[in-house]
Amino acid sequence: MTTVLLLMLLAVGAYLVAVIEDWVYRGHVQLSAPLIAGIALLGRESVVPRKPDRIFFETGPVLLLISAVLAATVIPLTPGLIVTDLATGALFFNAALVYVLVALLMAGWGPDGAYAMIGGWRFLGQLIAYAMLIVMPITAVAMRAESLLTMQIVASQSDIWNILYQPVGFVLFFVAAMALAFLPPFDLPTAKGELAGGVEAEYTGARLAIFRLGRLALVITLAAATVTFYLGGWHGPWLPTWAWIAIKILAVTSIMLLAGRYVPRIRESDLLGWCWKLGIPLALLNIFLVGVLALVFP
Repeated sequence: MTTVLLLMLLAVGAYLVAVIEDWVYRGHVQLSAPLIAGIALLGRESVVPRKPDRIFFETGPVLLLISAVLAATVIPLTPGLIVTDLATGALFFNAALVYVLVALLMAGWGPDGAYAMIGGWRFLGQLIAYAMLIVMPITAVAMRAESLLTMQIVASQSDIWNILYQPVGFVLFFVAAMALAFLPPFDLPTAKGELAGGVEAEYTGARLAIFRLGRLALVITLAAATVTFYLGGWHGPWLPTWAWIAIKILAVTSIMLLAGRYVPRIRESDLLGWCWKLGIPLALLNIFLVGVLALVFP
């Protein structure tokens, strides 16, 4: 029952992400836009390239969606709503998201097209840049909670949220989450202005609909993780727990979609340099500071 409820919430969340994204790019809210776009995609013919790697071509979009759903299973939405409260939930979250890279490489390699392949390899470049900036901030969050249980991580923020306790970790995780979801300015894998869609260039019809649904689910999952790790989860005054988690997730999602609109697209080589020369030292500093605070103020 909890799994079904999670899938329903992910579907609703993905729909709202599509509405917000449409508002960001068009400047006005149209609640029916995602529905119309989805029906249009499903109504089109699913064209298969001439010489595809059929297994990779078919599996890529589905694996992207599965990866987002698996990561969401360890995210607590309310004190009693979590699919799997794993003892290593924070690590499982990171492990599930590794398959986003696999999915995009499959989607890039499978069609046997130049633009798609370039998009897939660009995402590999982004992964090398941001991968440590996902793991290391989560490490600091787990240090404060003294647990990898995501429920315990939320409970540890009852007095002060991690965004205030470790702001550097929050910034690093948020930037890495945007790169993982390949949102602007980290949208090199799709890059419509120069790669004609990149990894999704050769997909049409139902396959493209699944690919885009997977990306929307990935955005909402990463927003929920940001709320869980840094914004106190369901904690908040006056309103019920489900209302706070919903408000926070929608707020983080909106910021993720809006932030990149005003920043030029970043080359993967530049992202790699900044992350390894600046991001990783800052992440190590964040772990050190959290360790000192945990010893001084246990």
